[in-house]
Amino acid sequence: MSEIIAYKLNNEIVDTQSIAGRESQATPIYFDNSPDALNVIRHSCAHLMAQAILSLYPSAKFFVGPNVEDGFYYDFRVDENGTKLNEEDLKAIEKKMKELAEQKNDIIKTCSTKAAMVAKFANDDLKQEVLKRIPDGEVSSYSQSDFEDLCRGPHLPNTKFLKFFKLMRVAGAYLGGDEKREMLNRIYGTAYADKESLKDYLQMIEEAKKRDHRKLGVEMKLFHFDEEVGGGLALWLPNGGRLRSKLEQLLYRAHRERGYEPVRGPELLKADVWKKSGHYANYKENMYFTTIDETEYGIKPMNCVGHIKVYQTDVRSYRDLPLKFFEYGVVHRHELSGALHGLFRVREFAQDDSHIFCMPDQIKQNILDILSFNDAIMKSFGFTYDIEISTRPEKAIGNDEIWDVATKALKDALDENGIKYGIDEGGGAFYGPKIDIKITDALKRKWQCGTIQVDFNLPERFDLGYIDSNNERKRPVMLHRALLGSFERFVGILLEHTAGELPFFIAPTQVVIVPISDAHNDYAKKIALELRKINVDSEIANKNESLNKRIRTAEKQRVPMIVVLGDEEVKNETIALRDRQARTQSQMSLADFVKLTKEKLSEVHF
Repeated sequence: MSEIIAYKLNNEIVDTQSIAGRESQATPIYFDNSPDALNVIRHSCAHLMAQAILSLYPSAKFFVGPNVEDGFYYDFRVDENGTKLNEEDLKAIEKKMKELAEQKNDIIKTCSTKAAMVAKFANDDLKQEVLKRIPDGEVSSYSQSDFEDLCRGPHLPNTKFLKFFKLMRVAGAYLGGDEKREMLNRIYGTAYADKESLKDYLQMIEEAKKRDHRKLGVEMKLFHFDEEVGGGLALWLPNGGRLRSKLEQLLYRAHRERGYEPVRGPELLKADVWKKSGHYANYKENMYFTTIDETEYGIKPMNCVGHIKVYQTDVRSYRDLPLKFFEYGVVHRHELSGALHGLFRVREFAQDDSHIFCMPDQIKQNILDILSFNDAIMKSFGFTYDIEISTRPEKAIGNDEIWDVATKALKDALDENGIKYGIDEGGGAFYGPKIDIKITDALKRKWQCGTIQVDFNLPERFDLGYIDSNNERKRPVMLHRALLGSFERFVGILLEHTAGELPFFIAPTQVVIVPISDAHNDYAKKIALELRKINVDSEIANKNESLNKRIRTAEKQRVPMIVVLGDEEVKNETIALRDRQARTQSQMSLADFVKLTKEKLSEVHF
């Protein structure tokens, strides 16, 4: 059995330096690739990296170096001249890390008062920045050989465990995430307990690079970012516009079949309404504001307030409930420039947003209906998923009783129907707990897309009501719901999940028709017309280029079906089909081909 590197005590990881005779009350964490073990391994590897950097750059000063999902990072300053490291510097740092790990230094924890630590690191401005963020009381640091840093831990008992690691990339990071402060160096890395796991991860990363949606977006001519337009503001090109339109149309039909009503709220609302909703106090830093006629307005970061105002336009009866509004709402959120990342992190995006106003005894059934809807969508795109309940965050509105009732409603809906879920403590929205739907892609990466939030707070703040069966005014419950999350992010995830081989039913161009010569153009136009009649998008590739080049161009754009036409096809009203997704080539009649494309269109299940 592998060695013990830490313990789990009262649901917290406690390292061997801190367990202090409580081993019998705790569960051992062994040196392996379990999530708890990797947290400890990666945290210590971050400190090993910092030690190596200090050895190579003696003037370096360090801010924070946590473990994160899939690895770790450290923010640091190389020197007072603002020197920036690059990818080439990683090899030397990695080499030094291996030398230091082989020294097998014990990792030693020291505890002291905050005042003592302030004095100890008096000449280190970045340490002082860290100390400002630490509450008064006991403060700990960890040291290995000549390197010491402030840290809560937990850490490995010795650097001998650190053998299988890789530094991934260099980035910049504003001090404390504040874009008005200096830009520090940030190095990301990862670590595992064994060589094979590290190798598998690095192979996955290489595959992810090939599938990068930003690269695919260029090759498939889907979207574009232009600095003159602004960071995080996507331009959708015709191919991307067709893709989005198909997705929107399919979802529109699915919503209407499930009793949802389309509505639309403005993108600009007076600041007073955002104050009333609580966004101004709890979400202001993520919003954009402007002044019109000496009145402050906020650009919406969410669609909920607009839907509340739609609800208030009429007197509602219990017979009207549940009332389901949906909108492809365009929202804007402030993101730091360094956080922008293709379609994954943008400043403007459209949500497939819905708000359901219902009676308390309708909560469970509506949640189950939403989960059923989600299941149909995810199966259509080949995603598996997990469910988490996210509970009250530190920054929240409403009293504890309302939060307890809302959280219990979510748990009861899942428990009574045998649906497995995890708990994300403190991960809820500021106005209510939520169910997060986390999908897993082809590379086993998890993405948070769909969400269902139970909200008693906003109906209270806006004094929403309905008339019950006894002709008394009662308060409805509000369910916030998005399934894709945002069209932008979902398209990015789907591109990487499929490596650009999108399902036929939403592919921007579904068929490319390649006439071998001009003599075959009329037949190509006839096929295109037949396909248009059944809403299949096709293009005729009849440029003055070689046959092979035209076929290669279609393949590069990941068009699902390529039809080649020659004399035999024209004479017999057949087609030569290259099916990219089935990886087959075949001959068939035009009638059979039209039938096949109809069947492919029907593969959507929502």
